[in-house]
Amino acid sequence: MNPTFFVFCEGKTEAAYVDLLRHSFRVPVEIIVKVSDSNISRPYIDRCMRDRFTTSEDRIFLMFDLDVPGTLAHMSKIKDATLLLSNPCIEYWFLLHFDNINREMTSAECLARLKSISDYSKGTVSSAMKKMLTENIHLAASRAKSKTPYANPSSTVYLLADELTKGK
Repeated sequence: MNPTFFVFCEGKTEAAYVDLLRHSFRVPVEIIVKVSDSNISRPYIDRCMRDRFTTSEDRIFLMFDLDVPGTLAHMSKIKDATLLLSNPCIEYWFLLHFDNINREMTSAECLARLKSISDYSKGTVSSAMKKMLTENIHLAASRAKSKTPYANPSSTVYLLADELTKGK
């Protein structure tokens, strides 16, 4: 039996992206959205997991942005979870599918840059974006691996991408 990947995320954009991955790579992924609240905790995760069928092979991922001070310190305290953190935001991970950007950026700059090179709209993933995000996932992962984790700019979303694309 394949493990289920439980992805706790903070917003609609992250949920839409994980849903795209789930359908594109046909893997068991459960998405638990805690919209606009990075104050996630181990007791909250345990409560969510209690209502689902789980096995010892299942994996827990936390997908959040690092544009809020203290997020990294808070997330690092949650044991047995893989941190999928983007600094400053998930849009930086999306940008890595288009270009290898190395300069520090704000969330607003990431969003503006993404909108200037694609038909991106926050909270949704268009057909054109779906194609780019699935076809260039290995390229984005390679670019992300060359960054210092949690620094600005960086993204560790590649950790989930690598798991989902194993052997593909």
